[in-house]
Amino acid sequence: MSSKLRVTLCQMAVGKEKSANIAKAVSMLTEAAKRGSEFAVLPECFNCPYGTKYFDEYSEPLAAGNPTFDAISNCAKETKFGLSPVAFRKKKNGKLYNSSMIFAPDGTLKGVHRKVHLFRLNTEAVKFDEGEVLTAGDTADAITLSDDVKFGVAICFDIRYPFLAAHYQQQGTSFLVYPGAFNMVTGPIHWKLSAQARAVDNQQYVFLCSPARDTSAEYVAYGHSLIADPLGNVIAEADEKEGFVDCDVDFALNATTRERIPILKGVRHDLYDLSWKKK
Repeated sequence: MSSKLRVTLCQMAVGKEKSANIAKAVSMLTEAAKRGSEFAVLPECFNCPYGTKYFDEYSEPLAAGNPTFDAISNCAKETKFGLSPVAFRKKKNGKLYNSSMIFAPDGTLKGVHRKVHLFRLNTEAVKFDEGEVLTAGDTADAITLSDDVKFGVAICFDIRYPFLAAHYQQQGTSFLVYPGAFNMVTGPIHWKLSAQARAVDNQQYVFLCSPARDTSAEYVAYGHSLIADPLGNVIAEADEKEGFVDCDVDFALNATTRERIPILKGVRHDLYDLSWKKK
C-alpha cells in the first residue's frame, strides 16, 4: 500500500429508528466510496440514539445474521474499502459493551474494540453515566491495514486517557480512530484539543468522527468530525451538520515528524514505563 490513504469521516444524523439509521450508514459509506475513499469511519452509536435507556433495546451480537453486522459487512464487500463503524454488542451473559467493529474490504470482521473507559459526566447541563448499563472493555489491539501501516481504534471517552493512545503507539500504529459523541458542554472546549493532544503525544494522525448535531435530541452531539496530523494541525473538519470529511493523509509525515522532533526516542524507560496488563 502507498503511504497515502484517502479517508472519509461520515458525520451522520442519528434518529430513533434503527433500520433507518443502518440504511443511512450504508448510504453514506457507499457515497464515501464514490468520493474515492479507501477507509471510512462512522460515528459512535450510529445505529442507536445516544442514551442509556436505548442501549439494551438497540443492541445486537456482532456476528453474521444480525442486521447491523450484515449491512456493514455487505457494504464493505460492495465498496471494496476498509470500514470502522460502531455498534452495540449484547453478550450471552447479558452484558452490554459499547463496541466498534472494524471490517476489511472483503467484508470480514478484522477486529472489535470495546470501549475501555465508560463515559461519565455530572454537570448542570448534562448528567450521564454509561456504567449504569454498560460494561467496560479490557483489550486494545492494533489492526493491520497493510504491511507497514497499523491503526488503533478507541471510542469517545477513551480519548481522554493518553495511556491508551500510548499503548497503541507502542504497537506501531500510524493513526488512531476515535468514533465519538462529545456533547455541547465538553465538545467546544475539549473535542479538538483532545485530538491535537493525542496526535502530538504519539506523533501520528488522529481521526474523530461524531454524529451530526440534532438540537431536538435528548443528548445533543457536538459534531465537528475532524482529522489532526502528527504535528497537531487540524487539516480537515466538519461543522455541526450531516456531511462528510474527506482527507488525503500521508503517513510519511509521521516519520518526518519523529525525525525532526524525536520525543518518542527520548522516553525515559529507566524512570517510567507503560505496561498493558494482559487479561
